[in-house]
Amino acid sequence: MNYYIITGTSRGLGNAIVKGLLNPDNYIFCISRTRNEELIKLASRKKVGIEYITFDLLDVHKIKDIMDRIFLSINKNSINSITLINNAGILSPIKPIELCSSEEIDRNIRINLTAPMILTSSFISNTVDINSERRIINISSGAGKKPYYGWSNYCTSKSGIDFFTQCVAVEQLSKKNPVKIISFAPGIIDTDMQAEIRKSKKECFEDVERFISFKTEGKLLQPDVVADYVIKLSKIDINSGDILDIKQFQ
Repeated sequence: MNYYIITGTSRGLGNAIVKGLLNPDNYIFCISRTRNEELIKLASRKKVGIEYITFDLLDVHKIKDIMDRIFLSINKNSINSITLINNAGILSPIKPIELCSSEEIDRNIRINLTAPMILTSSFISNTVDINSERRIINISSGAGKKPYYGWSNYCTSKSGIDFFTQCVAVEQLSKKNPVKIISFAPGIIDTDMQAEIRKSKKECFEDVERFISFKTEGKLLQPDVVADYVIKLSKIDINSGDILDIKQFQ
């Protein structure tokens, strides 16, 4: 059995990834704040094993307990491969840093960086005795490589996830069965996050008109198209520590 643990599955890219993985060879653990009943029903119709964990990743101190419970339910002898996809993320706050409250800053960094770091830590420790392939895909962003006015929190957290990916890859080099870990920037996707961006005030996000044009000119990628790339990356040979961008595959 191929096991997948995926965060942020209630909508957008995470929802599309799960839909693309719905076949009987896979067993999927979904983690998100709200329960996606559509996915559960679809998995049932296709006779695919799925477990839905309703959990807010903002509560970072309970993440390890969630992961420990997941692994207690897995028969490790049945694992052909196991993959963690750290997909959940938020863009807000969208405004210059001096206008951001301490709560807004903390929330962004917890969800975008701290949570995937803890999930990764728990994933590796819980699979250390597994001889099957172990893989982690961190969903990053081109914003981790380019500064945007009003996106200081988001850009910083995504830059952090890229560097974290490289650090973990270095740590795994000497392991007997190293975890393969990559970071993947999925491009500009037609999701609720893009809708949030288009509603930004120009004084808070100077590039808002350019992002509006992405929608009006049909330049946004559909979630299912991007999900196909993520799923391929969970299966094909990869170089651990790579920081990848969807543009490399188009």
